[in-house]
Amino acid sequence: MSRLTINERAVELRMDPQTPLLWALRDGANLTGTKYGCGVGDCGACMVLIDGQALRSCLVTLGEAEGRNITTIEGLSPDRSHPVQQALVAEQAIQCGFCTPGIAIAAAALLARNADPTPEDIAAAVPNLCRCGVYPRLVRAVQRAGRVMRRVETISAAPAPGLTPQDAARAVPAMKAE
Repeated sequence: MSRLTINERAVELRMDPQTPLLWALRDGANLTGTKYGCGVGDCGACMVLIDGQALRSCLVTLGEAEGRNITTIEGLSPDRSHPVQQALVAEQAIQCGFCTPGIAIAAAALLARNADPTPEDIAAAVPNLCRCGVYPRLVRAVQRAGRVMRRVETISAAPAPGLTPQDAARAVPAMKAE
């Protein structure tokens, strides 16, 4: 049995210690925001914070995570109010959304260390692959989130935290069949 803290909650997982942390989170803890992309550490879709450091959870075993603090996208901000989440929406830096959780985690780790990053800092700290190609908007979003964290700016363009998918669906008029 592996004991670790996930999103500030003590958790015991009865899984093989050699299980990749990615699958322990998704299958053992039912936290599916962390995505499986490549399984070999190239894409960054599975990025989580481990003791505050952004790491690819497909490359870390459950045994290696024993006793550590893990933060997934669900724990970054349950109400989607983290500056990175808000800035990604405000800057329209989300397309399909598959890579977004890993990008948000990597950006949050960067901004925790450096709230005024250069584009080069962002490229080095957020190595995630995005097949939709949002990189210019991603850089703007991370820099904007940094300004929010430094209290230089606020974001009012992003949707209010807590908007449920059901509420969003109700806001869109039904399509008429022709």
